[in-house]
Amino acid sequence: MYRMREATAGDAGPIAGMVRERSAWLSARGLGECEAAADEFASQAGNPAVPVWVLEHERDGVVGCTTVLGTEALPAWGFTEEERAESSLFLATTFTRPNPHRLGRLVAWWMLDRAAAEGRVWVRRGTAQERLSRYYQEAQGWTLARVVDLEEAKVFLLQRRAERVPQLADLLAGRGL
Repeated sequence: MYRMREATAGDAGPIAGMVRERSAWLSARGLGECEAAADEFASQAGNPAVPVWVLEHERDGVVGCTTVLGTEALPAWGFTEEERAESSLFLATTFTRPNPHRLGRLVAWWMLDRAAAEGRVWVRRGTAQERLSRYYQEAQGWTLARVVDLEEAKVFLLQRRAERVPQLADLLAGRGL
């Protein structure tokens, strides 16, 4: 059984450990790593200025996390004025413990459902990983809005219309993952 909840300061250790596990998994596959950022991401848990949410499993504890920002956080370099005027949620720094259940998809679907329940139009996200962008598009149904070449990285900006996810209760119960 899974549930999404706001992170607390007590989640910092489990988040850092999860990010390190994901980093090792990525590194073993030649996909980069993120271990150096583990403590930074973990320190955001419980910080009211950075709304981090965790996916918690009843037995395994924290198995995923994401930072959920509002429309005001959409960068002007990545979204048009019209897009920034549309009500949306923006997912940033999503991590999951390596698993066979595609828990990142569960986090995304929970956010799509939440955004729709709040009356928002879009859920948006970005990544500097082209391969991850393709995965989001092909396996999760995201649409590529644009690619922005910044000095430090090429950023792939994606979006999906907010929508209710009728099977969410089953997915959170571990059925259909």
